[in-house]
Amino acid sequence: MYAIIAAGGKQQKVSEGDVVDVERIKAQGDVTYTPLLLVKDDGTVISDKKALAKAKVTAEILGERRGEKIDIFTYKNKTGNRRRMGHRQTYTTIKVTKISAGAAKKAAKPKATEES
Repeated sequence: MYAIIAAGGKQQKVSEGDVVDVERIKAQGDVTYTPLLLVKDDGTVISDKKALAKAKVTAEILGERRGEKIDIFTYKNKTGNRRRMGHRQTYTTIKVTKISAGAAKKAAKPKATEES
């Protein structure tokens, strides 16, 4: 089973046991996400908003790390205007522990009619 979650403005495809980096989360312990799309093992796709509201993706926070440095250089011609900047994004490493699809609908049983 896998789910697509939104974390930090980006979408991630996750399965149970996956370790992924998402944009920084200021939390401790476990976090839960509401999936945008859920695909079960038997191939059924759940995309209904009411059904997805009941589904949950639980993840454990493992730690934080900094990404690679991005160098930024701006230049304007004939003015001597040069500017050098850099940026390093902070990421939180999470491990997906559980994906639950929520309460599944029970199939209605047809009533048995006796014919005489």
